[in-house]
Formats: sequence, C-alpha cells, structure tokens
Amino acid sequence: MTIKTVKRGLLVVGIASLVTACTSPGTEKTPTPGPVPSTGSTTSGSVLPYAGAPKVQNPLPASVLSGNPCETALTPAQVKQAIGVEVAGKADNTGGIGPTCSWFNKDTLGRISVGYVTEVHNGLSGVYENTRPKNPVWRPLSDIQGFPAVAYGTNTDQDCMVTVGLADDLSVDVGGFLGDSKQGKADSCEVTAQMAGLVVSTLKQRAGA
Repeated sequence: MTIKTVKRGLLVVGIASLVTACTSPGTEKTPTPGPVPSTGSTTSGSVLPYAGAPKVQNPLPASVLSGNPCETALTPAQVKQAIGVEVAGKADNTGGIGPTCSWFNKDTLGRISVGYVTEVHNGLSGVYENTRPKNPVWRPLSDIQGFPAVAYGTNTDQDCMVTVGLADDLSVDVGGFLGDSKQGKADSCEVTAQMAGLVVSTLKQRAGA
C-alpha cells in the first residue's frame, strides 16, 4: 500500500458491530505485533522525534501508562463498546516493550488489545524506524484526540495495530481484530483507530487532561 495520510472518519456502522462480526471456529488470529524495540532511546544520537515521526505537541506524563492496562486502559463500558460484551481482560507482558491486555468475545471472536510501551523510550520514532519497513500496510492517521498516530499491519480486512504517541518518548499500542463476515466490508485500521480513541480518552482522564 502506498504510504499516505488519511483522516479518521466515523463509520456508519458502530465499533461493536464491526469488531464482533461472527467468524468460523478455528479462525482466531492475533493482530500484527506492536513496535519492535530499538537498541536505545535514540538512533545515532538523534534527538526525539526522528525517522520522520511527528512531534507530540501536548504530551501526557509517563504515569498514565503505570499499572496494569487491564485495569487502567479501558472502562467496562468501553470494552463493551469495542467488542460487544463486558469481559475481564487477560494480562500479558511483551518482552522488551511492556504490559499488555486483551479483551476477547468468545462468541464472535472480536478482540481488542492494549499495550503500554514502557520498556522502550522512543515513542513513535521507534515505530517509524523499526516497524514501518516490516508492514505492507502503513498509514499515518489524523491526530487522535490531539495525539499523532499511525496504523499498520499486513492487511486492512481483518486486523490492524494503531500506535499513538502520547509524548515524544511515550506511546501506546492498540490492536483490533475483525470477524470474517466483515472482511472486505470494513477497514480494520479505521475501526482500530476508533478503539484507540477510547483508550486515549481514558488515559487523558488519568492525567487530568
């Protein structure tokens, strides 16, 4: 896909109806992994941001990514909005990146995941430098509630990852998975961008912004 900037518009169909579309048993897949950590906070002594990443104009404090994302990234109501049901999140930790949480609708296979990037301190710059070359889908987005973001993955029919820069050295990953019945009908990156908006809204409240 040609790299281009796109505007995040509201979809006619709500997030829940898109994400919770039914799929056949045994077709569960995971979203494209988040950013690959670089060897340091900068490249060759570069000052953040670098690698073409946009600057975060009104950064949030690092404290917004403290704790367990299962408890702090989304409210139960937001989880239901995203995948159609209120369920407890499953915590994990992505080595070299930080804590993650996934919420899964077992009936529809709809899913949202949130990763706090706390072990790498290069924000969107690390994503632009390391993840961009590895994903055929690379789509800089319009700001999500005032924060720069980029969507990426292997296709736009099924799953997508969105990384939002909360500060020049701070970011959060949001992954979304669509069911088979929505493939070719909905853009997974647009839907995931809406999910990311829910997460950013919660994090801003944590910061009192």
